[in-house]
Order: sequence, then structure tokens, then C-alpha cells
Amino acid sequence: MAGSSAADLGHLPDNITVLEGESVVLSCKIDEGVTHKAWLNRSNILFTGLDKWSLDKRVSLVNSNSSHFSIQIDQVHVADEGPYTCSFQANNKPRSTHVYLIVQVPARIVNVSRDVSVNEGDNVNLFCLAVGRPEPTVTWKDQKFGLVSEGEFLDITEIRRQQGEDFECITNNGVAPPARHKVKVTVNYAPSITEVKNTPAQLGKMTVLRCEAMAVPSAAFEWYRDERRPVEGDNTLSIKNDKTRSLLIFNNVTEKHFGNYTCLAYNRLGASNASMLLFRPGAVYGRGTVHHVGGFSVGVAAVITFSISLLSI
Repeated sequence: MAGSSAADLGHLPDNITVLEGESVVLSCKIDEGVTHKAWLNRSNILFTGLDKWSLDKRVSLVNSNSSHFSIQIDQVHVADEGPYTCSFQANNKPRSTHVYLIVQVPARIVNVSRDVSVNEGDNVNLFCLAVGRPEPTVTWKDQKFGLVSEGEFLDITEIRRQQGEDFECITNNGVAPPARHKVKVTVNYAPSITEVKNTPAQLGKMTVLRCEAMAVPSAAFEWYRDERRPVEGDNTLSIKNDKTRSLLIFNNVTEKHFGNYTCLAYNRLGASNASMLLFRPGAVYGRGTVHHVGGFSVGVAAVITFSISLLSI
């Protein structure tokens, strides 16, 4: 019979294990001298001979003859767990055999943290609650480094940007394949501009100044020229922005293009700016400079003023 288990009382171990939702057959071996027979669950009578006393439709008599007296329980519930007794009278002597039914339930996650977005340096507290029989274990695993933490709760103190990733909760009790759930942790941080450099340019040629910035949320970009003037596109230059970089493209370099440029990258957490020169070939200049301004209260205008003041030193 598919999806069912059977116990032959007196011949198999006293315990029989079944998964919740499956069927189980409890078989009681008797002999021809039996005059009375009954099945009991604790003190509740299920059957006496062919007469059913139980009102539970899931319980049925599947085999009753001179050698066997068997019952079946369909769609087993956790509440069905417990002792069962086959009691019979043979040669005017009462006899009984016993079995303890164990109901197992696969581990499953019943409550887990939602995806979270936090600022760098904050504390993160994740939870993953699971149920099952036997009691399941709960393990947290980070997908980036493969580190494992045991227990329902995962606490991360002063989270860093490198720790922004998926964390997977795994619960297992050996009954079925483990249950899994991923929680995405997004770490927000102010823009950080990577290394910049001064760039030589030839008159009449195309040249590009690059400004790359890592940030969450993604940075917005602006370009400024020597006298704090915003750089605006025209027929000789254009600005191309995406999530991680900004390109200042000079389609046709002229004398007016040579000079000092400032790239500003900002989001709601702060800003970073970098200065770089567009110069004639052969001139000797140092590397570009990068400045960072962090904090929630810093406005874009304040950052621009800060940037230009540094350039004028």
C-alpha cells in the first residue's frame, strides 16, 4: 500500500514511525482460540471485533480473520501519536500487545525576517522560526563567504558594506529535505570615488574624463569647472551617467576645454568629489584628488562649496 506503514505487534519494535499525512496499518497477530478482540487508543475503544466504536472516519478495519486483526489510520495527524493496544481473549485468558505510534512532521519555516535595508554601521537582527517533529535545528548561512551561524537569531553588529548580501535560513530535522529561505540585506553607504587621474588631450580630438563611484543607493553625478560653474553639454562635449560612473566626453577638444574639473557624486547619505585636469600633452601634473563628505545632514550645495574651497588652496 503506497504511503502507508505497518506494524505487526509482538514481532516488530514497539515503536512505529509515520509521517504526518500518510497512512499507517497496525497489525495484531492472533490465533484460532481467540473469542473476543478489541483495539484501543489509550482508554478509547476503536473496535470491538467487527463493531466500530470510533467516530473518526480515518480509522478503519482492514483485516479481521482467525490469524490477524488489523486497523488502518489514514491521513495521520500529530494528535494520533501515542499508545495503541490490541486486546484479545484466547483460551479464556486475556492477552494484549502494545505499540507506540510516533508521528513525524517535516521541518518548515513559519516566520522569518523580511528583506531589510540599513545604513552602514547599523546593527542588524534577523530571525527565522521553524517547527517540526522532532524539533528542527536552524542554521544561518551567508551566501558570499559561506559562514554558518547556529540558532534562530542572527545578529550583525555595525554592519559593513561588504556584508550586504543574501543570508539563507536553513531548518532541518532529518525527516525531509531541509527547508530554506533567503533574506536580502542591503547596506546603504555614501559614495566613494575610486582613483582618478589627470588626462592629456589633443586639440581637435575626442577625450573622456571618467568618474566612478560605488554607492548604495546609486550615486547621482554632477560636473563643475574652475569657477564653480556647472558643466553643461553642448555640441563639443556631453555627459553620460549610469549607476556607477559618469563620463565627461569632449567630442572636439578646444582651447577653452583645458582646465580643472570636479566630479561630484552624492546620495542621501553623503557625497564624494574628485578633481582632475584636462591638459595639453607634455605638461607635467600630479594625480587627481578625491575628497569625501559623509553624514545625513550634508546638502549638495554644501558639498560643492567644500569641494571648490579645497581646489583653491
